[in-house]
Amino acid sequence: MDINLLKSSRTAHLCFAMTFFSSGLILNLIQAVFYLGLRPFNKALYRKINWYLCYSLYSQLVCVAEWWADVELLLYIDKKDWETYFGKEHGYCIMNHSYEIDWLMGWMACEKMRVLGNCKAYAKKVIQYMPVLGWGWKFSEFVFLERSYEKDKEIINRQIKELADHPDPIWLLLFPEGTRFTPKKHQISIEFANKNNLPVLKHHLLPRTKGFVASLASMRGKVPAIYDTLVAFKENDPVAPTMTNLLFGKRVTAHMYIKRCPLDEVPLEEPAQEEYLRQLFVTKDKMKESFLNTGDFFKTSGVERVEPWQPERRIWPLLNQVFWLISILVPLLYCLVNMFISGQILYFTIASALILTFYMLLKRTIAMSETKHGSSYGGQIDQQQSTKTE
Repeated sequence: MDINLLKSSRTAHLCFAMTFFSSGLILNLIQAVFYLGLRPFNKALYRKINWYLCYSLYSQLVCVAEWWADVELLLYIDKKDWETYFGKEHGYCIMNHSYEIDWLMGWMACEKMRVLGNCKAYAKKVIQYMPVLGWGWKFSEFVFLERSYEKDKEIINRQIKELADHPDPIWLLLFPEGTRFTPKKHQISIEFANKNNLPVLKHHLLPRTKGFVASLASMRGKVPAIYDTLVAFKENDPVAPTMTNLLFGKRVTAHMYIKRCPLDEVPLEEPAQEEYLRQLFVTKDKMKESFLNTGDFFKTSGVERVEPWQPERRIWPLLNQVFWLISILVPLLYCLVNMFISGQILYFTIASALILTFYMLLKRTIAMSETKHGSSYGGQIDQQQSTKTE
């Protein structure tokens, strides 16, 4: 069989959807049982078990990127820091939000660090009510926010203290831009920066500082470092970095720069902390400008050069995917085929409805990642509502 023909098959994509959403609901159910029955009595054990449940869910998407689409991830990380710190301590990841799949590239990197099961993030409160990922994130103690700074400040303080007591290393992700980059939002960001005498960024939105600042106090003494992260794709690459292209098995190359910044280097005063975050994005912007013009993060940015390297591909996401394909997809397809050939209208209708449901879930999930369907957050600049992520 032509592998490219298989990758472009809608039937294959539907099989991925059936496996992911069905296994996700099973994992949600297991999480709920342990959340209600174990967590109140032994939180540490619950978190260790939940690590594996989350890994089993997240690594299915990593498998699609790495083993199905053959994504190439180039890391610009100091090798000594990688061996000493990465995956061995709690980290506060500050990432740009310019692409549909930048978060997935982050998951790929975290899988290499052995912290994929403990990836956390700031997220919109409404997401926790969504089956599979939303429910899984709720059981995994994500920081869900309401876009009201006074309310969110208390939520952040409480959740950060909870997460910092985690028995294993976690990575907490913040997109300070608040939403994905679009030309319209960028223009609004420029106008706000000019009006308030703030740095004007060419390739990023002005970072919203309140969520960052609100998190720092609870992290002191518990989270050793900020991981300043920049993800970029070359604009002349023939394949755009989208979930749809990954699903069709189209290969992209991601360039990811991560610098470990000890939290002790971050100022204690709030105005200085805001300036610290803005300067991180000024540097990101210079690096992105250099990358777009020269294909190199460092040539014109003034940032110290770090040579890229590609981490080894780990087999565990593939084995996990095969397990769920055998456990879920094979019996599910067997039942659906029998329902279709049963000759009974009721069974035929049920089978058709199930397939349509999986297809709609797949389309909806992809749409959520698309830039054109991104949050309207950012359409107006309000520095008091600066804690939100996409």
